[in-house]
Amino acid sequence: MPAPFLLLSTRPELEATQAEYDSFLSMMELEPEQLHHIRVDQAPMPPINLDDYSGVILGGGPFNSTSKNKSELQLRVEGELSELIREIAARDFPLFAACYGIGLIGLALGGLVDQTYGEMPGCITIEITADGAQDPILEGMPSSFTSIVGHTEACTVLPDNATVLLRGAACPVQMYRVGQNLYVTQFHPELEAETFAQRLRIYRENGYYPPEEYQRIVDEAIAADLTVDNRLLLNFRKRYERSLAAVTS
Repeated sequence: MPAPFLLLSTRPELEATQAEYDSFLSMMELEPEQLHHIRVDQAPMPPINLDDYSGVILGGGPFNSTSKNKSELQLRVEGELSELIREIAARDFPLFAACYGIGLIGLALGGLVDQTYGEMPGCITIEITADGAQDPILEGMPSSFTSIVGHTEACTVLPDNATVLLRGAACPVQMYRVGQNLYVTQFHPELEAETFAQRLRIYRENGYYPPEEYQRIVDEAIAADLTVDNRLLLNFRKRYERSLAAVTS
């Protein structure tokens, strides 16, 4: 029996949180018992023993790390996750963080996250760097592929010990690695057109996009090939999955 992965969610909307869990479960080809789930927005995060897990997954969320007037909830979530991220970085423990993870990694490990390279929700072309072509998480990936973005902030200056793996035209840093085992994406490799449409609907009034653009964005996603980007999540699972015997020994 493999040791589970741990998904940490920050989305307060139950529908969005459940869909995010289901998406990672599907794209990583895991059974429910192989992906533990903690909703950090619901209650203070319990003590986490990293040795119990194969790796940690950090989902996206409606928070922005650059917000000037943060709620008490956001401050608590960011404080707890930043502490865990620093422990993960110190151990170079496997982490996969998507979208909001860029902001959290910036808060915890340095670098600069601001609103220079925000992107309206939609499908973009992502290109692999020379370093990315050598990274095992990107094994089997083509030199360019399509994925989904939607964010008001992005990484402008990398944290120390970080390597850019994927780039985009409007947002230069689409994926980077810290150390050898911490991965962060600006895009959403877990999403497919249907789940993207659902998320757009849930956050329709949050200012990510003009509501009248909803159907155009959805139609674009339906027409796109969103099967290639899923591969890096499966690669992450296969690279870091450990047996329970190895965890407990």
